[in-house]
This record gives sequence, structure tokens and C-alpha cells, in this order.
Amino acid sequence: MELKRSVLVPYSAEGMFDIIEHAEDYPKFLPWCVSATILERSDDWVAARIEFDYLRVRFDFQTRNPKRRPEWLQVRLVEGPFRHFQADWHLRPLGQLGCKVDFDLSYQVSDGVLDRLAARAVDVVARSMVDAFVRRAEETLSPAPALPAPPVPPLLPPA
Repeated sequence: MELKRSVLVPYSAEGMFDIIEHAEDYPKFLPWCVSATILERSDDWVAARIEFDYLRVRFDFQTRNPKRRPEWLQVRLVEGPFRHFQADWHLRPLGQLGCKVDFDLSYQVSDGVLDRLAARAVDVVARSMVDAFVRRAEETLSPAPALPAPPVPPLLPPA
């Protein structure tokens, strides 16, 4: 399964990056996320264990994610119910207008019975993720300052 989403937001790349990188806050705003624990955090990496519950199908996975603040964060699977799982967040500043956020996800669930049940849950969760991050930004970040209006030239006196 592959999913690609892009969104323009009126928030700084730094602010959006912080929301994405702080997985410990996911249970506060990410649908169906019931717990998230940071296992390691440095300037170059963040590792976490995240647990989801969708219609009583519980699954968790562990990731170790290289990052470069505020441009990108790559989500790389360490263990979980996936044969393949990879997500990439890219943030591009747009000056005072905010930033562009690109989210690319590619995954394949393992072949077990529980894993097949989790496949539908993963699909629903993945499709709602970008919207949940945008809503979190709306709740916690200040919009980028508006651009000043261009100066109005003075009226010339009649000749």
C-alpha cells in the first residue's frame, strides 16, 4: 500500500517538524493512538514504540527514525506487524507564508491472521494522519505572520 499526501499550512516548518517528531504527544491528537514511548532521541535520531487500537484491533510497532530538523524525518521500522513499512516527512519553508508538508508512506502488512485484521486498521489510521497533524498545528501553533500589504501610491494632486 502506498499513500502520498501534500498540504500547504500557514505554520513554520520548525513548528510542524516538532509536532511530527514528538511522538510522545501522539495519543493526545492522533486518532486511535493509545500510547507512544520515546526510546531514544538525539539530534540525528528519534526512536519510538507506538500502539494503536482501531475497532479493538490493537497493534504496535517500533521505529528508529533518522531526521534533519526542520527539513525531513524518515520513519523506519524496527519491529511490528509489517513485512515492509517506510514513511517520509518532508517540510519545505515558504517564507512568511508557512510551509509545505509532504508525507509518503509505503507499507505491506505481514501474512498472519491478526496481521490481516490490522491491515484495515493501518489503512484507516494512515489516511487520517496528515489531517490529524494539521489539526494539531491549528490547536497549538501560531500562524505565520501575514505579509504586509503593498504600499498604496499617493494620489497625485490635480494638475
